[in-house]
Amino acid sequence: MPELPDIELYVERLRERVVGQRLLSFAPYNPFVLRSVTPKPAELADHLTIGVSRLGKRVVLEFEDELFAVIHLMIAGRLMWKTPLPAEKRSNGKIIVAGFRFENGQLSLQEISTKKRASITLIRGRGALEVLRRAGLDLFSSSVGEFGVRLREKNRTLKRALTDPNAFDGIGNAYSDEILFEARLSPVRLTSSLTDKEVEHLFEASKSCLERWRVRMQELFPKFPQPADVTAFRPDFATHGRYGEPCPVCGSPIQRIVQAENETNYCAKCQNEGRLLADRSLSRLLKDDWPKTLEELMAD
Repeated sequence: MPELPDIELYVERLRERVVGQRLLSFAPYNPFVLRSVTPKPAELADHLTIGVSRLGKRVVLEFEDELFAVIHLMIAGRLMWKTPLPAEKRSNGKIIVAGFRFENGQLSLQEISTKKRASITLIRGRGALEVLRRAGLDLFSSSVGEFGVRLREKNRTLKRALTDPNAFDGIGNAYSDEILFEARLSPVRLTSSLTDKEVEHLFEASKSCLERWRVRMQELFPKFPQPADVTAFRPDFATHGRYGEPCPVCGSPIQRIVQAENETNYCAKCQNEGRLLADRSLSRLLKDDWPKTLEELMAD
């Protein structure tokens, strides 16, 4: 799922293109993409676009008369921009699931997935928009004290805490791995076990990692990104998606634990004192044969 740096990239590129432009029409091509009944799609037509913003992991298009379109990309949703405005052609809704036609081009929402989780919610009124806002803490406008309180509200793993949208804003599976590597903390470390110094270090690592990648994405994609450009797997990530590749700090192979659709990547040596974390499926299968340390794994 696109996270804060990716969503900020979309927001910035859309601001450059649609703010000040009139929306000619909005069409949901797949019936499952639209998650609201009021206002109707036709009501957005002929409204001027006055803003683009980020709401957690969602992109918000703001139009005159306090009309909003909130786009949630989920895992497989991506945005595409075509300019000049292409000839009007109706999609079958299988890949291109919705289209916003502006005076200067078309913004399309595509989703290459049979599950069709991406969504668009049309909203009237700023108060109604605020109802969608999750309680996640904005790291860039909060203090280390607020961060610590939020982190310790529930005793759970650091990975779970960082990726909870009601706890922290804009962090998902990929960047939580990168943040925890930068902080040199195990993803399964319990939040209650952290010292005040470790909390401060994690706070600074979270802000540093997200801001560095926000800037990096803007530099990498000065034009509107192609769907493949927005991905959770980047060659210059330290750990995420790099299972088996050498750690950029110590050179030992990056490890992983898998749960459902999510994969957690970490360096056993840098983050867990050389100990391997138990994979829920493999460790249960192998039982006593499951290696406990990196040295045992390498010896095999």
